[in-house]
Amino acid sequence: MFSYLSHLVCQSCKSVYSIEENRKQCNCNAPIFAEYNYNLMKKNMTKDEWATRPNNIWRYHELLPVFDSTYIVSLEESNTPILKFERYGKKASLNNIFVKNEGALPTGTFKSRGASVGVSKIKEMGMKSIGIATNGNAGSAWAFYAARAGIPITITMPSSSPLIPQRECEVAGGDLHLIHGTIAEAGKILKEIIHDDDPNMYNVSTFNEPYRLEGKKTMGYEIAEQFNWNLPDAIVYPTGGGAGVIGIYKAFRELQQLGWVGERLPKLVVIQAHGCAPIVKAYNEDVRFTELWKDPETVAFGMRVPKPSADFLILDLIKQTNGIAISVDDREIQETRNSAVRLEGLHMCPEGAAALAGTRKLQELGWFSKEDKVLVINTGIGLKNF
Repeated sequence: MFSYLSHLVCQSCKSVYSIEENRKQCNCNAPIFAEYNYNLMKKNMTKDEWATRPNNIWRYHELLPVFDSTYIVSLEESNTPILKFERYGKKASLNNIFVKNEGALPTGTFKSRGASVGVSKIKEMGMKSIGIATNGNAGSAWAFYAARAGIPITITMPSSSPLIPQRECEVAGGDLHLIHGTIAEAGKILKEIIHDDDPNMYNVSTFNEPYRLEGKKTMGYEIAEQFNWNLPDAIVYPTGGGAGVIGIYKAFRELQQLGWVGERLPKLVVIQAHGCAPIVKAYNEDVRFTELWKDPETVAFGMRVPKPSADFLILDLIKQTNGIAISVDDREIQETRNSAVRLEGLHMCPEGAAALAGTRKLQELGWFSKEDKVLVINTGIGLKNF
């Protein structure tokens, strides 16, 4: 089988929906996730089969939502490298610090994953147009893949977003609307522009539908393969809306159901910026939902999300994995970007540098041991924020 997709499940009330419905969210307005027939897949293949296939995200097609491969829309999303940071590790007193460089993807960020899988599924479902509210990079990535698929796209984005993603949306032919305010306001305006109840329009804003996440989770499959199916001790992720980190752990749990990884999951370390840290605040207060962060401001624009819609899922993951959430300031982010280039030759995006800065801060606080195997996710190329 090309895909073992079987049904959709609400992440709050656990309602189950048929994949034939083309449903976007649950009746309770919570996110719904795609589920697969893991038992049948387990009978039909082993993990070794993945290694024999081309080195791109579609090698994992059994656990992706597209049934017919002719609908795949791809720019060749090759698996991204994991680099060991030897010199930076010595400086940070961590002997096993690794960085997964998502900047190597076609659009320069991890957003390529969700866009490739999401646009492919939209094409298979027969939808005629796409809408997205974005802080920048998701908009440009989806604009490129929509262009490749020949599907029109409407994008709302804060006018204060980095200029390069704005230009990319325009060059790709996207209908770009720059708005005053944050991504929260962009989401509201998008629904006014595109008429969200239009059956031919598919709104792919974060956690507004189930299939974008399925592309993001391929990071988790790659990590398992790259670490020879022995997952690291901790994963450090710069978090705004949270789709990337939720996707990784969704992949890990799917691999557990297949019996391909063990019961222990890496500790989840969520990093945010001082100027927008709703998850950190909720974690410190030991509550399950975030409050709206007022006047968010940080150089790490991808983390400028005042209230993540899947906040409870992120906070649950932190607790379940004995993880932690901390924030770093913009000065630390900029200094770490410089250090990563000078010590390791990698020009990280501000969000990735925030994750690396947070890792060092936690080591200084004694949260990591010197021998812990720590994987930091660099979510994009530094040139987009130069």
